[in-house]
Amino acid sequence: MKSGNVIVVLSLSLILSCHGSFVEGRRREFPQDFIFGAATSAYQTEGAWDVDGKTPSLWDYHTHTYPDSISDQSNGDIAADSYHHYLRDVEMLRELGVQSYRLSISWTRLLPTGFANKVNPAGVEYYSKFIDELLKYNITPLVTIFHWDVPQNLQQLGGLTNPLFVDWFEDYARVVFELFGDRVKFWITINEPKQICLFGYGSTRLAPQLNAGGVADYICAKTILLANARAYHLYNEEFRSKQGGQVGLAVDVPWYSPHTDTKEDEFATELQRQFDWALYTDPIFSDSPGWPAEFSERILNKSLSQGYPRSRLPPLSREEAEYIHGTGDFLGVNHYVSNRVSATKFLKEHAVPSTYDDANVGTTVPDDEEGWTVSEFGIMPQGPNNLYHVLSQLSCRYTTRYYITESGVPTGTGLNDTYRVTAYRNNLESVLNAIDEGIPIKGFYAWSLMDNFEWLSGYTRRFGLYDVDFTDPARPRTAKHSAFVYKHIVTHRHIDHEYDPAGRTMTID
Repeated sequence: MKSGNVIVVLSLSLILSCHGSFVEGRRREFPQDFIFGAATSAYQTEGAWDVDGKTPSLWDYHTHTYPDSISDQSNGDIAADSYHHYLRDVEMLRELGVQSYRLSISWTRLLPTGFANKVNPAGVEYYSKFIDELLKYNITPLVTIFHWDVPQNLQQLGGLTNPLFVDWFEDYARVVFELFGDRVKFWITINEPKQICLFGYGSTRLAPQLNAGGVADYICAKTILLANARAYHLYNEEFRSKQGGQVGLAVDVPWYSPHTDTKEDEFATELQRQFDWALYTDPIFSDSPGWPAEFSERILNKSLSQGYPRSRLPPLSREEAEYIHGTGDFLGVNHYVSNRVSATKFLKEHAVPSTYDDANVGTTVPDDEEGWTVSEFGIMPQGPNNLYHVLSQLSCRYTTRYYITESGVPTGTGLNDTYRVTAYRNNLESVLNAIDEGIPIKGFYAWSLMDNFEWLSGYTRRFGLYDVDFTDPARPRTAKHSAFVYKHIVTHRHIDHEYDPAGRTMTID
């Protein structure tokens, strides 16, 4: 079949037949070159939203204009105030003993107009000092160029539905590489395309809550692929030879498995994977350029049946597909949830058109299978060995290197976060299973280093290894139970399920 004018090779039989195995029942250690890290993003932690020349991002505008869309009517104006407390953040990383820190750059802190015509010296100084402080203690910075905080003035021009976004992003990336590439060798261009496109443009789950599903989210997807490719080729052509870094992107990858072993449920599961994440990764990492085959055919057929003269999924020309193909040195995998998928059960009514209607599959969480859990909020279900299954599936699909660039669970307030401890141990056991099988998984970043502003959930859900007291102007950070457990794993490079850090004090070893 064809997607646009690009021939797409069907590979469903290979995808569905790809299964792995692993060894259990013995103590295993992480390789010495395996990277342990922690992660955050600028808007969620920095605060100082209008300080030292920074201008509003989409999220500044959204939280100020539509406060009722946030669970607790809060915002990221101060957040964890890392802008003023980054030295403490580095100290926490030293306490944990991690080798790397994933942070993002605020586009409008660096470029106040959103364009590259003006660079903010205060923003340059802040990130330079932060990066230098990390390197001072041999902590490798993994820097995300764009973690959702598009400049508001660019959002008013259409944001990621404007094809000129590709030019704006390339200009921004060039400034970042020029300023920090002498010290930063590990880049993520864009974080979580699905959350930007499907949740922000195709529904109301995230800002800008455009809710133009099945149209705007597909335009956004193409824009992201081209923007990532533009930044990647820019680095290759102008910076790689003298800076010697790596460039990838980070994609949220849930584990989806068939509700039954029928071919219908297996096909529905593959469709779910394609609409959820392969829409953004197949064009880059698969053997053949272009959109995922089965889902692009589904969108075309649905579009025509709904009276559209062509597919609502924008075509990728042969030149565009080839330009996008291969534009990632690694794939960053963000992983949080697992679901079963059915072709005929658990179906819901969806808006028409919408991505959800285009997929038209049902998802569920088993309530009668051992090993399935949900967080204390009743969300983010986790299945047994879920992260292993994700990595196994990805490694069958693509030939590249992998980093777990986010993994975590939400809890309420307090330091005794037992559920988070269990989730981290289970997911790291899954990583060891993947390593045993020879999957090239090179690192794990806990989300997140500290409690932060959790988008539309505000501060009602906490993901941090460190508690932040948001009622105290000084924003003191205190290690949770999970921080001690993670430190023990990082230090000893194995998982001790019996280790209990009760009564210990967090210190720098």
